[in-house]
Amino acid sequence: MPSPSDRIMFEIYREADYDRRFRVVFFTELDEHNKEREINRAMAGEHFYDGFIKELSRDEGKRLLAEILRELNNGERMEPAEVESRLAGVLA
Repeated sequence: MPSPSDRIMFEIYREADYDRRFRVVFFTELDEHNKEREINRAMAGEHFYDGFIKELSRDEGKRLLAEILRELNNGERMEPAEVESRLAGVLA
């Protein structure tokens, strides 16, 4: 199993407010200035998918997540299993 420093923990969630947009938060990249706000925002939303990206695949993982969010926010339907399948090469 990779050590915690070899992976990036993330969550895709849907905002709870009227906009209901999908967002991603990278928990292991938060610092003291934004940690509480971002965690509270994610906790107030509707959980969709979470996991770990390999540190070595950081850029590709973030690119894939941005594509997934764009599709979800454009109204495309997607199940968490499809997200996992699309991220398979970058998940830790």
